[in-house]
Amino acid sequence: MYFRDIIGLHDVKKHLIDSVQRGFVPHARMFHGPEGVGKLPLAIAYARYLNCGDKGAEDSCGQCPSCHKFDKLMHPDLHFVFPVVKSKVSNEYLPQWREFLSGQAYFNLNDWLNFINAENAQGIIYSKESDEIIRKLNLKVYEAPYKIMIVWLPEKMNNTCANKLLKMIEEPPQNTVFLLVSEDLENVLPTIQSRCQPIGIRAIEYNEMVASIQSVFGLEEENAKSVAHIANGSFSKAVALIQSADDNTFFFSLFKEMMRASVSRNIKAIKKVAAEMSSLGREMQKSYLLYCLRLFREFFISNLNEPGLVYLNAEEQTFGERFAPFINEKNIQSFTDEFQLAYRQIEQNGNAKIIFLDLCLKGTMLLKQ
Repeated sequence: MYFRDIIGLHDVKKHLIDSVQRGFVPHARMFHGPEGVGKLPLAIAYARYLNCGDKGAEDSCGQCPSCHKFDKLMHPDLHFVFPVVKSKVSNEYLPQWREFLSGQAYFNLNDWLNFINAENAQGIIYSKESDEIIRKLNLKVYEAPYKIMIVWLPEKMNNTCANKLLKMIEEPPQNTVFLLVSEDLENVLPTIQSRCQPIGIRAIEYNEMVASIQSVFGLEEENAKSVAHIANGSFSKAVALIQSADDNTFFFSLFKEMMRASVSRNIKAIKKVAAEMSSLGREMQKSYLLYCLRLFREFFISNLNEPGLVYLNAEEQTFGERFAPFINEKNIQSFTDEFQLAYRQIEQNGNAKIIFLDLCLKGTMLLKQ
């Protein structure tokens, strides 16, 4: 990944390049910001630039031995730590990690866990990862100016690992650079935060998003604008929206059926839609519940007459013109709580038929508030 591959964020890229050219290389940086805006690609591009043998004014050269090794993410002085499953360490997933990164630059934790078939396991950076970090960073720099450790999602660290990493950041080996990439800064150990140079990564600029969506996916301008608006600055969300267009069409149809059955209090219709939802696969059920939670939020906001804050496509918006008033300050929190509870129950392998029937019945009461 090069700086030129990263969508927008020109001022951030310029800041990183200028800092290297001035000789200012903090021993630890914390890239933080929302999901899908390019934090990890920026960290990798910055690491490449630090070790490039013929740095340009705007990017790495792409021709030196270091750049060739970075192309395959196989530079001996580049190390990664990231969430894994089954109490393993990152090195055991390194081939999959390289393959995963070679296919996409913008993604989230669920994308990675799905790629390694984690099923319902939660991605964690386990305590024994700290021994691997210490081992790697105590090695001498192999061939580059800097030995670089990129930690993706330090908020997923086991406390033991986080405390040992803190000691390494306090007294790093010579010519060692830590690059931490966080999407939930509040859950990163405060003492780690305080020892890192922070660099906030904002949402991708709207025009940059539209242009990139058109370039990558070949969408018409109006469709690209609609996706960019709903994605709200996250390219990974834009990709998910485009790739799941068929699923979202199905989810929207199911949502309308569910809400209409609940509004009518038609028990036969409620049982029918609950059975339809329970027949879906577990991952589809979870995705559907997340989709519903998004719609509840958007319909509630639309009642405030702030169109710039509403992220709905044309069909959703048309339906919302009549349905949105049913989602109001009296029931929005209850809807959110009930659907989040259903999500957790599905995640814990609860009985889908009971969960969805209960959800539909509760909907009948909430929609009357």
